[in-house]
Amino acid sequence: MNQNKRGFASDNNSGVHPNILEAMNSVNHGHTIAYGDDPYTEEATKVFKTLFGNHVEVFFVFIGSAANVLGIKAATQPYHAVITPDTAHINVDECGAPERFTGCKLLTVSTPDGKLTVDLVQKHMHGFGFQHHSQPKVISISQPTELGTLYTPDEVRTLANFAHQHNMYLHMDGARIANAAAALDKSFKEFTTDAGVDILSFGGTKNGMMYGEAVVFFNPDLAKEFMYTRKQGLQLASKMRYISAQFTAYLSNNQWHKTASHANRMAKILAAQLESVPQVKVTQPVQVNGVFAIIPKSIIEKLQAEYFFYTWDNEKSEVRWMTSWDTTEDDIKNFVAKIKELLA
Repeated sequence: MNQNKRGFASDNNSGVHPNILEAMNSVNHGHTIAYGDDPYTEEATKVFKTLFGNHVEVFFVFIGSAANVLGIKAATQPYHAVITPDTAHINVDECGAPERFTGCKLLTVSTPDGKLTVDLVQKHMHGFGFQHHSQPKVISISQPTELGTLYTPDEVRTLANFAHQHNMYLHMDGARIANAAAALDKSFKEFTTDAGVDILSFGGTKNGMMYGEAVVFFNPDLAKEFMYTRKQGLQLASKMRYISAQFTAYLSNNQWHKTASHANRMAKILAAQLESVPQVKVTQPVQVNGVFAIIPKSIIEKLQAEYFFYTWDNEKSEVRWMTSWDTTEDDIKNFVAKIKELLA
């Protein structure tokens, strides 16, 4: 496979947006205090407070898995449990880190579309006060889900209210939160702060940033000792200005919306072009920048040799194709042409 060819494996595979590189270079001069006590981190924090509310507490980390794990750790004890879809990133793609570093038990729920509902969560709502059972403490959702589907603000609010009624917290994995906001045509605040989310992992790496994620606490009590949790979790950046500068640029001048909207639009174009290929069946609504499809098993390896991507479900021959901020219509045209060629 041509390593420089834009593929459809993951939006992580894309490069860094030029505006982000420029922002990093703009702070690459002189000395400034390390570990986040610098004016650039102060500025980025103010931007987050403008978007989410002055009451929020924001902490920058390196990667999304750390944001998820440490954010959940701040709200739990090792005897607690976290309820999440079986497709969730914290269950499938974090190598057991949530269990290891929080001590919590993950209680998973099978869903048709990656989305939790109160009815689906109910199966794990038992054993409260019973010393032999892990105690449910956090409901964790992804926005968008790993299947590319979206929660409406009302759906998030319903889950948050349910969690709070049971003395629990709602955590949101927002690795692709910009794609969700662009698709919903909502502000970040409308489906986080206003919907009752307690902890948010806010991602930018998949949408044009080089690295860096944020843990946002809407419940300030949960953040009181997080500075120690972050340090012990090996996520306190000494040269934090390079993360902070990225976020300030990313969240300014509608940068995040431009790149996310483009990635979403490319996925819809891909899905539309696949409608002319009867051997390909799209399995989930294309709401953000992912297309899930069942294709003939016989062409998967040959297609991957040209455009790498991941198989989602081997038994069903279901694959996942992700578009990115730098995907072009020519990329899609050539990709679909290759599919048709292999099926001919």
